[in-house]
Amino acid sequence: MRKNIFITVLMLFGLSLFSGCASMMHTWPDQERSAENKMIVIQERIGDGLKTGALSLNQSQRFLATLQVIRTDYIELRDKIVYQEEWNSLHRRLDMLGEDVNRAFTRTIKNESPRNGDTIITLQRRIDDGRISRRLPLTEEREFQARLDSIRREYLRITEGGRPATYEERVDISRRLDSLAMDIDRFR
Repeated sequence: MRKNIFITVLMLFGLSLFSGCASMMHTWPDQERSAENKMIVIQERIGDGLKTGALSLNQSQRFLATLQVIRTDYIELRDKIVYQEEWNSLHRRLDMLGEDVNRAFTRTIKNESPRNGDTIITLQRRIDDGRISRRLPLTEEREFQARLDSIRREYLRITEGGRPATYEERVDISRRLDSLAMDIDRFR
């Protein structure tokens, strides 16, 4: 009788341990979005630096090559069940690359309007704030998030391999972001 109780307790302990370990591994959509945002901002920053002469051709190529390696690792992690530490490592690498790009700038760049990457980050914050404060109804919040995710993924696809977005592509992305912003504004 004691042996059966011991085996039952041992099995329950094993199952609870297994379920605890399994719950540590899951998909991380917020981590994906954050990584995509960082990649877009870094890509735009490198492009701006090259256009204005703040970055040399060699510097920009080196940064783009590093970004491409990180992007490849990102694609491996995206939509997969992985440990949080793998995302943390990817984010640390993106942060270090962003800091390297910022340090390489020798003079400030003045932009008249915000870049698409900055707008994507702002809209993501507004959607998150609307979700937390419950200003956005669930159906609209999901629709807005899906639209923003679609725009973000399209922008990443356009700039894959370090290719800068054309003027027409930037204008199209900007137009879609402005439309989304106006729709979100209806719920203020």
